[in-house]
Amino acid sequence: MRVKQTLKLIGWCLILVMLLPIPAVLSSSDSETSGPEQAVAYLQSSLLEVMREGDKLDYDGRFKYLQPVVDQTHDIDLIIKTILGTTYWSQLDDVQQDLIVETFRQLSIATYAGRFVQYEGEQFQIVEQRTLPRDQVLVRSQLTKSDGGTVNFDYVLHQVAGDWRIVNILFDGVSDLAIKRGEYRAILQRDGFQALIEMLKEKIALTRQNP
Repeated sequence: MRVKQTLKLIGWCLILVMLLPIPAVLSSSDSETSGPEQAVAYLQSSLLEVMREGDKLDYDGRFKYLQPVVDQTHDIDLIIKTILGTTYWSQLDDVQQDLIVETFRQLSIATYAGRFVQYEGEQFQIVEQRTLPRDQVLVRSQLTKSDGGTVNFDYVLHQVAGDWRIVNILFDGVSDLAIKRGEYRAILQRDGFQALIEMLKEKIALTRQNP
């Protein structure tokens, strides 16, 4: 009789354990960048958050808040390598490569900190996700502005160590990567590496001028 009662008790305990919520630390699939849409949604929700905190956060506060977000959602190394191209990239030594990667990283964060300043009811909405060649994915989203106007954002992502990272953004169909490729390569060809670094630093400084 005692054996039956003990087995019955064990059975109920097992059922209760199965009904308990699984701790978040046991599920790596819940990572903020575990999927393409999750990565984009994490970036966009973070941008809206710094806008909502616009009265409390100055430029430096927004920069500090967005720094880990950009690091987690963008493949900065691949972006700048693609912009420069194999030929120009291979001509740089290790110190120059590290310098331009870090400077471009700073510019990427600064651009978000300078543009997303004050919340006025803007909303992001993810529209669709499509598979692209070379194991890339396109996530299409739309920003609805306070005046009712819309801006279309197409994010191209690829997977890095299990997480998804942005490698290009298209604004209303215009590729940010293509624009920077033409601009940066022209400066390298005409004026050299140091001139490109100075130009990037000037752009970083300009982001602070946003009211």
